[in-house]
Amino acid sequence: MTPSVAVEAHLNAILRCYTRERSVPVAAGPLDLGVGGVTAFVQHASRTGLHQFTDVLVDGEAVAPEELVRLLSVDADPDEVDDLAARTAESVRNVALFAADEGKRGPGRFLETEQALLFGHLNHPAPKSRDGLSGAELTAYSPELGGRFAVHWFEADAELVSSDQVAGAPSLQGLDALQLMAALAGITPAPGTVLIPAHPWQAASLLDRPRVARLVAEGRVKPLGPLGAQWYPTSSLRTVYHPDLPVMLKLSLGLRITNSRRESTPTELRRGLEINRLLDAAYNAGTATSHPRFTIVRDPAWVALDEGGPTLTGLDVAVREVPSAVDEYACLAGLVAPRPGRLSRLSDLAAADPAAWVASYVDSVLVPMLHLYAETGIGLEAHQQNTLIRLDDAGRITGGAYRDNQGYYLASSYLHDLLAVTGLSDSTLAVVDDTIVDDRLTYYMLHNQALSVVGCLGVDGVADEDALLAVVRHRLSVALPLLKAAGPDGDRLAQRWLSADQLPCKANMMTRLRGIDEVVAPLDAQSVYLDIPNPLRLSAQ
Repeated sequence: MTPSVAVEAHLNAILRCYTRERSVPVAAGPLDLGVGGVTAFVQHASRTGLHQFTDVLVDGEAVAPEELVRLLSVDADPDEVDDLAARTAESVRNVALFAADEGKRGPGRFLETEQALLFGHLNHPAPKSRDGLSGAELTAYSPELGGRFAVHWFEADAELVSSDQVAGAPSLQGLDALQLMAALAGITPAPGTVLIPAHPWQAASLLDRPRVARLVAEGRVKPLGPLGAQWYPTSSLRTVYHPDLPVMLKLSLGLRITNSRRESTPTELRRGLEINRLLDAAYNAGTATSHPRFTIVRDPAWVALDEGGPTLTGLDVAVREVPSAVDEYACLAGLVAPRPGRLSRLSDLAAADPAAWVASYVDSVLVPMLHLYAETGIGLEAHQQNTLIRLDDAGRITGGAYRDNQGYYLASSYLHDLLAVTGLSDSTLAVVDDTIVDDRLTYYMLHNQALSVVGCLGVDGVADEDALLAVVRHRLSVALPLLKAAGPDGDRLAQRWLSADQLPCKANMMTRLRGIDEVVAPLDAQSVYLDIPNPLRLSAQ
């Protein structure tokens, strides 16, 4: 595979961002952006925003993606532009490597789709930037290259370690969090000490951090190096999976990936357990009854080096259950991911009856997420990577799941009811005004998730986008009575999707150019949002 595949993918992603974020009309045929001499030919104009551009030129000459970023960002901070241009060039190099590789991959459908995101986020200018990885590290740690590795372990004095677990969680197999760590490492820690795993890259980085280096010098933390099984990184890079083990490990990783460094906070670690306990208390009973084939993947335990500083040290792990029949699950992002010279996996699955597949997806995945929000006020940050589709051998949808310990919003109007269930004075969920949750879910669940299904099938020529958008509208309309009955104003969000002329959408390029780290930014300023035309309304006109 030639590097031109990577170049074209990034030119397309940049133009998608720019045209969306600057409200540039896109129609099939020649396109003149009216800035920097940039022109292109629109091969496919998509209501979902998944436009396909060819012949991207500047003053009639070919242009590199990083230069296109500069030309289209002249009004941004020069330092941020330089940084994004460098990250874009790095992303192009990485994608060229991924697209050319034909090496061995991990076993099973679950890993197949986790390793399938060769091009990454299709609406981000630097989707595969991994600032800080060397060439050898990129090969070992990238799911796109079939990477696998042993995690590194640290032995820490017990008084420096915090941990918690949900008693009786099936995936823990009768162990507490600390016992599970020892079992996974395959060794018995010295008396008075605890074992904590780290991603290999993070393990090296930690030794250069003053807080951890001091503890190592004092003999209170001891690096043990790689131990135990060879784990496969999933699509997030920092969550690792082994086909023969009942748990995955979500590890902190200080690499800058897209817009953020991926290190856990104490709130996120505790949030996974709060969700687990809410599910055990049947807080979602109505959703579970109405949509028994939809589940939430649980994070029942965590361990962290916590010496009392203002933040965690970066040495921590959240334990995630492996769903039963895990190879029946496929990451949605992997299903819709483009494949050079081939149709997407989704198009292979849905080609016989795309409308029926989309209808089943809305009923089995999207509507249950809306029902959960209507019933409990819990909003899932269900972008493509966090959304799992359960499939039978014929590729038909049999259910869905959501995974994460970070992406849980709680509409503030529901806080009182939730606290009555937990018996606590506060919640670890991201409690914000209902209108903010509505906006976030509109981006993650509609634009990023649902419209990716429609856009993928449209780009591949498997179905007409307008016909599929009509299916989405119809299935949402059918669900309105159930959503209305699920909770106060329970059909509000779906009604908005069906009727609003404009809907909020995240602006990934603007967010990146403003230097916002979405993991640590305040919730009401976490990203740049703007209003764009509603594809569900446009296609109905």
